Amino acid sequence: MAESTLWWLLTGTAIGIELLTGTFYLLMLAIGLGAGALAAHGGMSPASQIVVAAVVGAGAVLGWRQYRQAQPASAPASANHDVNLDIGETVQVDAWNPDGTATVKYRGANWAVSCTAAGPLPTGKYRVTEVVGSRLVVTPL
Repeated sequence: MAESTLWWLLTGTAIGIELLTGTFYLLMLAIGLGAGALAAHGGMSPASQIVVAAVVGAGAVLGWRQYRQAQPASAPASANHDVNLDIGETVQVDAWNPDGTATVKYRGANWAVSCTAAGPLPTGKYRVTEVVGSRLVVTPL
């Protein structure tokens, strides 16, 4: 069996395990294994193939890690508009209770509301910043 065939089998195995586990870093290592296969096709020595696979795989892992660290952290699911489409919508608060909560009509139902702002809360429009169970957390506009 050719050396490149072994590299391709290792690459396929790494991709298969990545699909089962969902670890994206294993896909980066599979890129390194594919580079080892290409080095074998190029006629490089086995030691050189291993070095190429290690350098490319490690470079891909480090590059992906650097990219992920440069991205801003995503908001938790309760405050993420991509998860909950209520985030960013506005509600009309007509009266606040003494404990800092209110009840508003939103999407055809009554919702409990609490505000992140401190102090006396005026009535008016508020923006939904988070949904906690059946309670909307709002901030003044």
